Amino acid sequence: MTQPQRSADIVVYGTRWCGLSNRTRRLLDQHEIPYTYVDIDENREAGQYVQEVNRGFRSVPTIVFPDGSVLVEPQTWELERKIGLDAGSARALGGTRSDDY
Repeated sequence: MTQPQRSADIVVYGTRWCGLSNRTRRLLDQHEIPYTYVDIDENREAGQYVQEVNRGFRSVPTIVFPDGSVLVEPQTWELERKIGLDAGSARALGGTRSDDY
């Protein structure tokens, strides 16, 4: 397994009421991956940025990585793969499905 990404330069744009935003934060917290969280309901400029990135939509979570790549509303396995986690490890060990975060 490769080392998970450990950069504080990951930025998660989300909202408190969004289940996908909360799932993303739980996953990153669970694996102790540093990130900056920006609530687009509280930060107007961040909300505008998210709309620009997503062709006018306030799609959250919008996750920006240090390499400049962006994931928007990713499936859990997509985020796990991007940050260097083995997406199947929880299932292989008899744990919960990856999408249950």
